[in-house]
Amino acid sequence: MIHFVLHDPADNVAVVVVEGVKSGAELTGWVMDDDRTVSLTARQDIPIGHKIALKDLAVGDTAVKYGIDMGRIVAPIQAGQHAHVHNIKTKRW
Repeated sequence: MIHFVLHDPADNVAVVVVEGVKSGAELTGWVMDDDRTVSLTARQDIPIGHKIALKDLAVGDTAVKYGIDMGRIVAPIQAGQHAHVHNIKTKRW
């Protein structure tokens, strides 16, 4: 079963595509550009459609999704944690 999807192998966040992701769950992700899978343990509950961090991200890092800049990390995020508006902000303002 695929739990999250990322397009570009350089992405550091991916989209959860199933409901019910719970902390501690072993997840499988599909890297679309490579047509391969990766594994990750969820560290938090994550709603469908929200992002999961694929690696540890520090304040000031850039969130990359679909191979593009999605914003600036404003609070540390560990691999497997929920990545959303509480820890990622736009760089526009």
